[in-house]
Amino acid sequence: MADPSSPLQHLSIIVPVFNESAGLQAFWSRVAAVLDDMADTVSADVLFVDDGSRDDSLTLIQALAIADARVGYLALSRNFGKEIAMSAGLDFADGDWVVLIDADLQDPPELMPTLLAKAREGFDTVYARRAERLGESFTKRATASVFYRLMGRLSRRVEIPADTGDYRLISRRAVLALRQIKERNRFMKGLFAWIGFPSAAVTYVRDPRGEGVSSFSLWRLWNFALDGITSFSTAPLKLATYAGVLVALLAFVSGGFIIVKTLIFGDPVPGFPSLMVTLLFFSGLQLLFIGVIGEYLARLFDESKQRPLYLLKEQKAAAIRQPQPTDASTVARGRSTVSPATQDF
Repeated sequence: MADPSSPLQHLSIIVPVFNESAGLQAFWSRVAAVLDDMADTVSADVLFVDDGSRDDSLTLIQALAIADARVGYLALSRNFGKEIAMSAGLDFADGDWVVLIDADLQDPPELMPTLLAKAREGFDTVYARRAERLGESFTKRATASVFYRLMGRLSRRVEIPADTGDYRLISRRAVLALRQIKERNRFMKGLFAWIGFPSAAVTYVRDPRGEGVSSFSLWRLWNFALDGITSFSTAPLKLATYAGVLVALLAFVSGGFIIVKTLIFGDPVPGFPSLMVTLLFFSGLQLLFIGVIGEYLARLFDESKQRPLYLLKEQKAAAIRQPQPTDASTVARGRSTVSPATQDF
């Protein structure tokens, strides 16, 4: 963990971006104001990670990097997803403390000094817990609540905080621990909890989205939840086992009942509807759990290919920091970057 007695520590802020051009300037204005207020106690740089945006986000980020020495950026070669974009930022962030924050202004940058103050009490991770979620539909709030509580029940020996997104501050040693995790199917909320280390929460009210429209549709949220469950729980596989045992017991009891009934009352012609219902029920049950097993096999298939987690097409370090080489853990994870001639880190 970073030494709290150090006279001036460095803060790296990671901002994953995907089609956020409408609100980027407003976001940077608020972040810059916070960094100006903190200048006496901490130096800082901001690392934008453009996740293959299709709008003018990268152009705006490049302009910010030219105008302010505190701004650097990574441009991924395509859209790899937010979890990968955050992982890329963690690979290149070199601060004593690192903050992860979205660019949509739902998570207030003004909370960063509070997160840092709490971390200096001796915590490696300080996560922002949502007391309220303003501007969101009842359906989204309800499904999010169910998801966090379901994950809490299903996760194996990992306590994932409820009502907590990606907005958090983590120490240098926590960042180095995260870099050692090699898996491709990444559920960052679970990984933040999995590494352990002392952690604490700071509650806040989540604001409505500043500009633009969220890229997370219900379908993407469902797949995100599926990734989280399969990454940190084998409960669905256990459910398949338990269901198989239960069905076998029911079949045994039903078979015994039919034998006794036949011996006592004879063997009337069985009904076709009941036969079809039984066949459809068990066929559906088998297909359901074949699908569950398939989800886990698909993740094993992805891991076995050992492809790079992401590729960079362009990058620029914040001028306020000296260039830092990519550490051994990044190389060990098979990550690819652009050619050395274009690297500024």
